[in-house]
Amino acid sequence: MSPTSPDSSQQPPASPSQPLRIAYSPCPNDTFVFDAWAHGRIPGGPALDVTFADIDVTNGMAERGEFDVLKVSYAVLPYVLDTYALLPCGGALGRGCGPLVLTREPGVDLTGRTVAVPSEKSTAYLLFRLWAADALPGRIGEIVVLPFHEIMPAVRDGRIDAGLVIHEARFTYQNYGLHKLADMGEHWERTTGLPIPLGAIIAKRSLGRERLRVLAESARASVRAAWDDPEASRPYVLEHAQEMDPKVADQHIGLYVNEFTADLGEEGYAAVRGLLTRAAAEGLVPALAPDALHFP
Repeated sequence: MSPTSPDSSQQPPASPSQPLRIAYSPCPNDTFVFDAWAHGRIPGGPALDVTFADIDVTNGMAERGEFDVLKVSYAVLPYVLDTYALLPCGGALGRGCGPLVLTREPGVDLTGRTVAVPSEKSTAYLLFRLWAADALPGRIGEIVVLPFHEIMPAVRDGRIDAGLVIHEARFTYQNYGLHKLADMGEHWERTTGLPIPLGAIIAKRSLGRERLRVLAESARASVRAAWDDPEASRPYVLEHAQEMDPKVADQHIGLYVNEFTADLGEEGYAAVRGLLTRAAAEGLVPALAPDALHFP
């Protein structure tokens, strides 16, 4: 697994004979999804040169045009779809899996309060802002960006008033003595009826239509291989799970890897369009071109 090269944005797309440069997170859902492909167990799947990076880092990589394939937040798509195409599989959408707003005491009024978020170009942040526009219009105080693993300790210690958390924090926040103030996913599902779009797989358009189709089929095959033999991916998942309890890793995978990971389908695409259209209407992201999500 390679580190990020400082001049990777200047490198041309990988030739067919070179491994594709791919970056995704060390989170269990990503390592579960990509295990078979990354380890050469997908017939016809292009070789991969894998870099691990948290999604706020990969969002920046996408904006700079780095790497051939990236796992990013859906929130960053309006900024990168001129360069990258959205793959119809491999990402994270679902139900009951949205970000949470946590506080040290139950029922805190967030009027004028400081809220920590993992990124201002994350899907979690868009969902938070859409929730706040309905529940707390114009009343949130300062927004502070912190790495997601620092947010719960900061709330627990009283350094910030509330925190927006993602990933396995859904399963562990009570260990910090924290309380759930609101579930962004519940708000999204209640107001739209759609699944929650979280993370997307994108690939450079300059790879060409045929290679993009091969990438999509490889990602889909890797998902299915993981489902067919979950134990095969376990060493890879636990190696990169950052000392996560194996039971929490299994919960993480069960929540974020589902039918939308294998194929976005009409409902998945509707969720992505709905999120980005609503966010654009609130002035949070640029508006998408009508065909921007079309897969070549």
